[in-house]
Amino acid sequence: MTMLALLQHQPNHGFALKQRYDELFGQERDLRPAQVYSTLTRLERDGYLSDLGFEKGSAADKRLYAITDSGVTTVHHWIRTPSLPVGRPTELFTKVVLALVAGLDPRDVLDSHRDLYLARMREITAARRAGDVVDRLAGDYEIAHLSADLDWIETAGRRLGDLTKELS
Repeated sequence: MTMLALLQHQPNHGFALKQRYDELFGQERDLRPAQVYSTLTRLERDGYLSDLGFEKGSAADKRLYAITDSGVTTVHHWIRTPSLPVGRPTELFTKVVLALVAGLDPRDVLDSHRDLYLARMREITAARRAGDVVDRLAGDYEIAHLSADLDWIETAGRRLGDLTKELS
């Protein structure tokens, strides 16, 4: 849906879409060029994009795509539809439980994650000072999630005794 949404402003070709994606999300999510082109092919097949042919004066690989009315409707619906975070249970939760099952100290898992999260929060805070509005907003989002995870780490630490009894 991201590629589709990026085409709402104007028709474009895969290379320019990849560049725009990288500007907006590249630091957080890697996108390979092959993913762009396979996504564009799928979106065209499903009727969300139309192929406008080749960009005038460009090489053959600069095929222009435009979003269709169906694509606009679909992307607007997707943007407006709330979604829950994926990944429940989280990897951290899984590691804590498996540490107990394996006879390891889950406090080591919690402590190492706490240290990693705090270090990442410091990195984000420094980067936000130098970043543009998009970078700052993305940093705010990540810090809020890391903060919530740190709260969970503290709660899990307090509940380790009960969890140990339950899993034994």
